[in-house]
Amino acid sequence: MKEIFVLLERCLGCRSCELACAVEHSRTKNLFTAIYEKPVPRKRLYVEMAEGDKLPLTCRHCEDAPCIAACIPGAMYRTPEGVVTNVGGPQECIGCAWCNMVCPFGVVGLGQDVDGRVIAIKCDLCPDREVPACVAACPTKALVYMEADEFAKQKLRPRATAAISEALIRRKDIGADLARKGGYQSR
Repeated sequence: MKEIFVLLERCLGCRSCELACAVEHSRTKNLFTAIYEKPVPRKRLYVEMAEGDKLPLTCRHCEDAPCIAACIPGAMYRTPEGVVTNVGGPQECIGCAWCNMVCPFGVVGLGQDVDGRVIAIKCDLCPDREVPACVAACPTKALVYMEADEFAKQKLRPRATAAISEALIRRKDIGADLARKGGYQSR
């Protein structure tokens, strides 16, 4: 399953992702008309400040999701694609807020649906889009949408390259040092 990942060093804290998320989940999907909608469209992503860094937080669609276990009416469920949601399921959300209280990331909010009922609101990975709105809107590409193993490879590749380069330089230096001391014959 593709997920949203954050490249912290790129995030400016501009909140473009939050705005794009709210607009994407509005009825009109247009910024200029969405601001007049009732209820006001809600974001499902939160840019928080943590020790001077900006940290976009969104649902991690946990493997063992506490929000699913805590949902009294059973409205929170996992789709066949792996997305944890309370929309379009067999039961309706009653706005009890248990999912909000048990979320370890604090990213399940409460808001009104189009009928004015209070319900849980969380990231749904924008199922009608190829790439979630927040990812597409990020001006610095701090948000990326990909498989976890691909992200790990991308994230680790620069570190591995740097470590290998450093080891080769060190090895060359050690070899030159040994050759100078006569303990190693260079070819």
